[in-house]
Amino acid sequence: MFARLLFESFRRQRRRKAFALLAIALGMALSTAMISVATDIGDKVTRELRALNTNLVLTPMEAGLDVTIGANTFKPAGEEKAFIPESDLPRLKGIFWGNNIVGFAPFLFAQQIFFRPAGPVTARLIGTYFDQPYGKANEKTGVRSVNSFWHVEGEWPADAGFNGSFGALAGVSLAHKTGLRPGDTLEVGDGKAKLRITGILTTGGVEDDAIVAPLHMVQQVLGKPGAVDRVAVSARTKPEDAFARRDPNSMSPEMHDRWYCSPYANSIAFQIHEALPAVQVEQVRQVEQNQGKVLSRISGLMLLLTIAALLATALAVSAVMAGTVIERRQEVGLMKSLGAGNGLVATLFLTEAGLLAIIGGGAGFAGGVFLARYIGQSVFNSPIVVAPVVLAVVIFAALMVAFAGSTGAVRKAMRFDPAVVLRGDA
Repeated sequence: MFARLLFESFRRQRRRKAFALLAIALGMALSTAMISVATDIGDKVTRELRALNTNLVLTPMEAGLDVTIGANTFKPAGEEKAFIPESDLPRLKGIFWGNNIVGFAPFLFAQQIFFRPAGPVTARLIGTYFDQPYGKANEKTGVRSVNSFWHVEGEWPADAGFNGSFGALAGVSLAHKTGLRPGDTLEVGDGKAKLRITGILTTGGVEDDAIVAPLHMVQQVLGKPGAVDRVAVSARTKPEDAFARRDPNSMSPEMHDRWYCSPYANSIAFQIHEALPAVQVEQVRQVEQNQGKVLSRISGLMLLLTIAALLATALAVSAVMAGTVIERRQEVGLMKSLGAGNGLVATLFLTEAGLLAIIGGGAGFAGGVFLARYIGQSVFNSPIVVAPVVLAVVIFAALMVAFAGSTGAVRKAMRFDPAVVLRGDA
C-alpha cells in the first residue's frame, strides 16, 4: 500500500514533481561543478600565477654585500665579482621537490657598446635562456616558460647561433630611443659576435632598455664561460600558512620532516640551498602572497555560489512540497481517519522527497561533471578532474536539501485534523 501511495503521488502530480526534480538537478549540477573546481583549483591557479612571474631568485652567496641602485650593481672595493656556475643549474631538478620546478632562466648582465651602420649604441646586454634544452632528457627551460608575461613583437630568437651570428631582442624603450627594428644587425664585443634583432621586447622592467641575447653568446663576449649572475626559478608551491612561517631550526625532527616534505616556497628554497650551497635563495614575496589571496578568494566565491545554489534548491523544494500537501490534504485526512499516525504521514512525504533527491542528485552530478570540465577548459585550458567521492557528497547534500525544504510542509500535514479536513473546512 505504501508503495502504491508513492506511485500514485508521482503519477498524479507529474508537473510538481518534475519542477522539484529540475530544481534539485540544477542546484546539484552547480554544486558539483563548484566543489570539483574548488578541490582541483589549487594546482591550476598556481600554474597560472607561475606563468606570470618567477617566485624564487638565486644569486651568488658572495654577492650578499652588493648594492643595487636602479639598473646598476656596485661591489665593495677590491672584491672580484662572484658568479653561479651554469653547470650547477641542472641540480635544481634533483631536489626532493624537483618535479615542482616548472623551469629556470639564468641571467648574465654587462654594459656594452653595440656598433651598427647608423652609429654606436650603448646599452645593457643581458644573456639568458630563451628555450634552451638541458639535462640528459633534453628538457627545455628559459624565459619563454618562466616569464611568459614577456611580450615579443616579432619572433623569439633561438639560443644557438650560426657562424658567429645570433638572434636577439631589443627592449621597447631602447628601440624607441635608437630606432632599432626587427631585422637590424649589431656588432658587439669588438666584432666577437653579430646580433640580428628578431623582435621588440616589452617586460615593464630593466629589459625594456637592454639587448637580450642568448646566454652562451654573452658569456663568449665577456670571456666568462659558464658564468651566471642570477637565476630566476618558477616553482609550484603551496600558499604559506602559520606552519610554513615557523623557524625550521626550532622544530622537532617530526615537524621538520613535515615542513621539509611540504611544497612551501621556503622549504623548496631550503632544498635548493642544500643542492647549491654557494647560492642564496630569495623568495619573491609578492607572488606568494598574491597566490594565497587569489586562492582564498576563489575558494570563498565557490563556497558562496554553492551555498546560494543549495538555498535556492531548498526554497524550490519547499514551495513544491507545500503545494503538494495542500493539494493532498483530503488524502492525508483520510489516512489519519483510518488510523495512520503522524509518523507514517511524515515518512510518506519524506520518502517522496528522498526519491526526488536521489534522482535529481544523480542527474545534477552528471550535468555538473560536464559543467566543471567546461569551466576547466575555458578558464585554465585543462580539464577539471571530478573525484568519485563528489557523487556521494552531492547525493548527501541533495537529501539534506530536500528534507530541509520539506520540513515545513510535513509539519503542516502532521497538524491536519481529519474531521475538519474531510468536511472541507481546511
